[in-house]
Amino acid sequence: MKRVIIHIDMDAFFAAVEQNDHPEYRQKPIVIGSDPEKGKGRGVVSTASYEARKFGIRSAMPISEAYLRCPNAVFLRGNMKRYKAVSDQIMAIFRSYSPLVEPISLDEAFLDCSGCQQIFGSPKEIAQKIKDHIFQQTGLTSSAGISSVKSVAKIASDMQKPDGLTICPAGNEINFLKDLSISRLWGVGKKSFATLSGLGLNRIGDISSRKRHDMELILGKSGGELWDLACGIDNRPVYGENWQRKSISEEITFREDKKSFDEIILTLKYLCDNISYLMSCEGCKARTVSLKLRFDNFETITRSKTLDECTRAYNIIFSIIKEMLERAFIIGRKIRLVGVSMSNLEFGVYETQPELFSGQDTETIQEAVLDSVINDLKTKYGKKIKRATLLHNLER
Repeated sequence: MKRVIIHIDMDAFFAAVEQNDHPEYRQKPIVIGSDPEKGKGRGVVSTASYEARKFGIRSAMPISEAYLRCPNAVFLRGNMKRYKAVSDQIMAIFRSYSPLVEPISLDEAFLDCSGCQQIFGSPKEIAQKIKDHIFQQTGLTSSAGISSVKSVAKIASDMQKPDGLTICPAGNEINFLKDLSISRLWGVGKKSFATLSGLGLNRIGDISSRKRHDMELILGKSGGELWDLACGIDNRPVYGENWQRKSISEEITFREDKKSFDEIILTLKYLCDNISYLMSCEGCKARTVSLKLRFDNFETITRSKTLDECTRAYNIIFSIIKEMLERAFIIGRKIRLVGVSMSNLEFGVYETQPELFSGQDTETIQEAVLDSVINDLKTKYGKKIKRATLLHNLER
């Protein structure tokens, strides 16, 4: 039996929730992100309403550029608690149509509806019922893509936005994809796009018409994987309720580029503290610690270290991040953004009282107790609880 994979993606989700909650925002360009500070803001756009997109405003665009394109737009910082509540409603709707639901973010998910047709009808009917159900319960529109593979379903959901429904019949993947830009394929970033375009590979069909080996010669292993996707070959399953996130990350864009090591390290202390708290809330530890740096010319680098044992201890995370920064830091070069990420996660690990005779040194036990106390206080009183070393004004 051919699989029936449906990818549902909400339309301009954060902005749409704001317009739905606040009638005065409807039909107006809405931009969710940091404060534009009249064109001097340093953050990026999280979501732009379709009215704002008419001005060329897109997600991940610098907020200052968004302001220059449309200074009369309504700029909002956003309300993640509200967005999460609406997302929970939507995910519950998904689960009423299939037991196999894989959330990708707050506003999109894959559903494996292969065994649901006798109950809910054809794949098209199922997708339309889900879309209608979402609109009736939340007042929001969504777009759906249907295919026998995940990657094609995701591409299809983006083809007729907003409020779209696009089907790729099983077995027709190559023809369905061939005229689309290679930028639609997972794994095609700026560098690979430039490499492929330079070789005259602009359309997905330009890749699928070649041999897999040819693509491996160009991009290595990832070239072969790209060829598979261009041919609609994607055997990945839809992961159900046992799916767990693969990483936890935090980052900050400075209002002004920084070149002081001390200022940057203070910000990284703040991020490491947040990461430790988030991992405690999630009940997980991680084996891989990563540092992200974006310089003033937008060049971005990452540095990672994999540990022998999983951790979420603030002092361990920060010591590794500090070591990475010391190696990557270039005197005089300005930094625009810093980030900390933890991956290779191990779940089901909540705070426990360290054992007195566990073999750990006293300092390690004291640090573990301190982490536990601080995280408990944050849970009770919020993030206003800070370590003494962070009692400084952090400039974001």
